[in-house]
Amino acid sequence: MTARGQFRCATCQRQTSPIAGTVFEGTRKPLRTWFQAMWFVTNQKLGGSALGLQRILGLGSYQTAWAWLHKMRRAMVRPARNRLSGCIEVDETYVGSSEEGVSGRQTETKSIVVIAAEENGRGIGRVRLRRIPNVSASSLISFVREAVQPGSAVHTNGWSGYNGIKAKGYTHKVTNISRSEELAHELMPRVHRVAALLKRWILGTHQGSVSDKHLDYYLDEFTFRFNRRHSRARGLLFYRLLEQAVQVKPVPYRQLVDQKPRE
Repeated sequence: MTARGQFRCATCQRQTSPIAGTVFEGTRKPLRTWFQAMWFVTNQKLGGSALGLQRILGLGSYQTAWAWLHKMRRAMVRPARNRLSGCIEVDETYVGSSEEGVSGRQTETKSIVVIAAEENGRGIGRVRLRRIPNVSASSLISFVREAVQPGSAVHTNGWSGYNGIKAKGYTHKVTNISRSEELAHELMPRVHRVAALLKRWILGTHQGSVSDKHLDYYLDEFTFRFNRRHSRARGLLFYRLLEQAVQVKPVPYRQLVDQKPRE
């Protein structure tokens, strides 16, 4: 370790920072302040806004608080995380302002989010969410293959986009909601519950102002929080976020601003 707090390679004598290659790379703030920010984010039941983080930490710039939150969201997905297994409900929902003159699965300005939720008795186990460009078989089945372990039972509605699921190695249970006397949220209660909580969270915590190009990372934060909702020790969430933050590649501010929707 050098006097500047950097590591020096014994062979080539090259110096490097301990935080190089992590979400903290290039920061001008002390790591202590970063840890305070991470503690604040993980200890808020519904999360925090950039304005709230700025006030709590006394940051001089809203821009800094906004960037830190987005960098932390990128650390909320554990690399090589396990896929869902067992019996899984899968359905789509739409996020955004209300639209006039559209019906069914049509949308002009809303974002389409597909949800997978594990059945855990009468409750909900783990979840996965992803923004998709459309409700075609290509988009929906790609999500299922990424989120759900082969051999699991996948429960969907009768939309034709799900028709190829069985051929990909899953048991496919289909419920034709339009022909049933029961309501959709009664037939597939878990995904509808998750969709309602997601929209309430976006509206309540972020005042509904989540842009489409950043939505993927808000979904990551929601998933991180939902899947750890029963954790008794908030410190474990802090530890998990910190652990993953040193495994995530650095994201410069300009890249955050110019972020394109994840494909």
